[in-house]
Amino acid sequence: MSSAEHDGTLSQLNKFEKLSWRPSIRESGSKKRARWLQARRIFSPSCPNLRIPNRFLREGHCVPPARSGHRCVADSTNLYVFGGYNPDFEEAGGSENEDYPLFRELWRFHFATATWQQVRTEGYMPTELASMSAVLHGNNLLVFGGTGIPFGENNGNDVHVCNVQYKRWNLLNCRGKKPNKIYGQAMVIINGYLYVFGGTTGYLYSTDLHRLDLTTREWTHLKPNNAPSDLPEERYRHELAHDGQRIYILGGGTSWTSYTLEKDILLPAVVTAVCRSKMVFICGGYNGELILSDLWKINLQTFQWTKMPAAMPEPAYFHSAAVTP
Repeated sequence: MSSAEHDGTLSQLNKFEKLSWRPSIRESGSKKRARWLQARRIFSPSCPNLRIPNRFLREGHCVPPARSGHRCVADSTNLYVFGGYNPDFEEAGGSENEDYPLFRELWRFHFATATWQQVRTEGYMPTELASMSAVLHGNNLLVFGGTGIPFGENNGNDVHVCNVQYKRWNLLNCRGKKPNKIYGQAMVIINGYLYVFGGTTGYLYSTDLHRLDLTTREWTHLKPNNAPSDLPEERYRHELAHDGQRIYILGGGTSWTSYTLEKDILLPAVVTAVCRSKMVFICGGYNGELILSDLWKINLQTFQWTKMPAAMPEPAYFHSAAVTP
């Protein structure tokens, strides 16, 4: 296939398909309802260079403060944690945290030594620090979108890249039709393309699908050839998985509903990447009534759900998890 034919095929419209299976009813979790906490401080614009308190830089002597809305990624050696939110002034670092109630920081947990370290980085770290999406691509941590304070009024649509080996941030200069400034979206990388689906502006929820060519750095707004009534419901805080041929959209919700783990799948026109694992793991979450602590896995070849014998230490949602390669 020539390059022109290949590009033409990739630009074809894709189609969503809804599959009817779902796991059995998830009952485990806390019966307390979620309660939103208001931030207790007026904020000033963040300083571009975050001053890192020395007490956070002693490896093995400190752990990241409690947070939600952050993102985790992992390689075979480390777990990386970026951003997050905590309205408790003291837990969030007090007067030493210039970005309270957000965390403008990157942490690393080293599996072999079981120690945490806050990573000193150079370059401009993004300021949209809650409900962004993140993936690890080689040594590069890609962060897209997210929201700052006030939530829903300070959103982003840039791609920031941190090389975790050289510890430096860069803004990826892109062209084409960029997504709106959103947060709560999900994204995956398949065969050199970054796919972004869903999210919210803080007022409107989205079913938009965008693709970024990581070689040419050009955004494309993909328009599946479904009827409007046949598209997945608008949502945010969902997750994406892929098997090398399909993208799977799992869970998520809006301010008025949460979606079951029935699965919508997107059929890309051409995908040649091979997924390293056909298993997807899901832990915790919120179903509108209960905050959950259970752990499930699904086999993307057999579509079989299995409940794992383990459980989270505490029920949680707006959390993040990662699996090592």
